[in-house]
Amino acid sequence: MSAERIVMEVTRYQPETDSEPTLQAYEVPLTREWAVLDGLNYIKDRLDGTLTFRWSCRMGICGSCGMTINGDPKLACATFLVDYLPGPVRVEPMRNFPVIRDLVVDISDFMAKLPRVKPWIIRDDELAPEDGEYLQTPAELEDYKRFSMCINCMLCYSACPVYGLEPDFLGPAAIALAQRYNLDSRDEGEPDRRDVLAAADGAWACTYVGECSTACPKGVDPAGAIQQYKLTAAKHSVRDLVMPFRSRRAVR
Repeated sequence: MSAERIVMEVTRYQPETDSEPTLQAYEVPLTREWAVLDGLNYIKDRLDGTLTFRWSCRMGICGSCGMTINGDPKLACATFLVDYLPGPVRVEPMRNFPVIRDLVVDISDFMAKLPRVKPWIIRDDELAPEDGEYLQTPAELEDYKRFSMCINCMLCYSACPVYGLEPDFLGPAAIALAQRYNLDSRDEGEPDRRDVLAAADGAWACTYVGECSTACPKGVDPAGAIQQYKLTAAKHSVRDLVMPFRSRRAVR
């Protein structure tokens, strides 16, 4: 084990006994390979078994270990201790979510909003299996591929000032995932998502700060997805206004 050490300041909060969160300092070994998650696991295994946090894959895929690290929303498994020398490294729960315990936040609001955007392929009719697959060109794949990389880590919600001020906001990840399906050539479900996405607390609530895209560890660019859908919603609004007028002229 390396003789070098670094201090980690970690949020501790047990609602049954604590009136508010506090920071507790721990000294952990420092190696170039250790991520913040390794430091937290060292604390839990060697120094304080009561420390509570979420993690699973350790490979930046599951999205479980989202935290606030030195003030920025990050994945603990993809953020390295050596990048914060000489320390300390401050580890806090994600912002904009209720804290359940220590670094664990309540994600119920996001989980309730996600199915509202119907993040699955919707079609008026389905091909029978014997009729073959729904084929796509590389260009059609590129239309939505970037938005399909979301791992639901919710770092974009932690970074979003609109969500922090207006909890009813549908939020960056949910809208980006809806847009992923809207742009999929196999999908016909945009009209089914429109009432949710074009509502006041949907895409139009976004003020385009862009912090969601900065925080995204997968380069999804939810801010770009939201602006794309605003254009779609605006086109539908104009069409809905113009069509009755055209119909009246045709009758005359």
